[in-house]
Amino acid sequence: MSRGIYECINCGHREVRDSTEALLENSCPKCGGDMVLVGFEVEPVGFEVRTTQQEESTELTGMLDEFYSLSFQKKEGDVSVFEVHEIRERNFERVLRELEKLGYWAALKRKEGRTLLYVFPAQHPKEENPWIGILLFIATVFTTLLAGYMLSVGYIATLNEYGLPGIRNSYLNAVAFSVSILAILGTHEMGHKIAATYHGVRSTFPYFIPFPNILGTLGAVIRVKSPIPTRDAAIDLGVSGPLAGFLVAIPVTIIGLKLSVQVPASMISPTTGGIYFGENLFFIILEKYIMAVPSNAVLFLHPVAIAGWIGILVTFLNLIPAAQLDGGHIARAFMNGKLHHYLTIALGLAMVALSYLWVTWIIWGLLILLMSMAGNPGALDEVTPISKKRLLFAAIAVLIFILSATPVPIKMG
Repeated sequence: MSRGIYECINCGHREVRDSTEALLENSCPKCGGDMVLVGFEVEPVGFEVRTTQQEESTELTGMLDEFYSLSFQKKEGDVSVFEVHEIRERNFERVLRELEKLGYWAALKRKEGRTLLYVFPAQHPKEENPWIGILLFIATVFTTLLAGYMLSVGYIATLNEYGLPGIRNSYLNAVAFSVSILAILGTHEMGHKIAATYHGVRSTFPYFIPFPNILGTLGAVIRVKSPIPTRDAAIDLGVSGPLAGFLVAIPVTIIGLKLSVQVPASMISPTTGGIYFGENLFFIILEKYIMAVPSNAVLFLHPVAIAGWIGILVTFLNLIPAAQLDGGHIARAFMNGKLHHYLTIALGLAMVALSYLWVTWIIWGLLILLMSMAGNPGALDEVTPISKKRLLFAAIAVLIFILSATPVPIKMG
């Protein structure tokens, strides 16, 4: 029969009790403080007896001593708190991998000038049903084909109205649009997936979001199902998706612009209706230096060019440094949770104010304000400095954000 060895959190009084509960609240006979289970007293039966819990506790203590010089502070529920005096293992991802073998995760934080290590039981995420992602992808293929067909009908009507050369096969244009936009969105999310796998973060494969609108989709997402270990990892996860999607959007946009047609502005009637896609610095540079579109011409976009434009817009929206958007993960790596929460609220309000330029910004603003309630927990390790390579990645993200910024995405003629 094993008996628990308990120590008071407040006064350090230690005694053996007929209990193995982790915490006995207000039970110290000296000061009335909480008593924490620190070991076991086992009755001998002719050989050494060790419980599984005792073995795990000993192994955990030995592992922590290998990685840190620390002292026990307190236990709050299932969370053990240690003060770290020296960090012996700088690779926090290795620390997590080793702790997870024993069923634990950890967080390294600074609080009131001290470095604290929080050790707590690891959570085992529920397995996802792969058919959900497959069915959503099939539905998105259908909706993007439908959207591409509708865009192609408008494109061909413009060719016929002005007697211009171009691809007049609606089905071919629809397939080209669908493949292009799925390639951009899929590459964006797979960039996240690869970065997550590299850093040992559990995540799902991309979920595409079908939507029967002019674009055929509301984008794609992956679900992160375990904490982000370090600030370097947070930056990698934040940058990887937009960068990967942007690199695919570049050739897609160039090909689409090559397939688009230029019409002198003088030929366009002021009463001509239609959809006008807003410009960003990336499109302006391509039109001026790659396509050499004169200032007095109007460019009628081929569906593939519209797919590229959507990819750039998605990149811009994801890089907004708010909440748990891609840009939010990057920004959170450089600031504490409270400051990032204030930044998220400010950006949400700014989006609402921008609705005078484009009414849909009010939806994004309200969405960001809603997301601010959940916050961004940040990385488990907020003590280890950000590497120089990740500072470069963050700078690249800022550059892409500036190039892709589209103040007025869509106007109706």
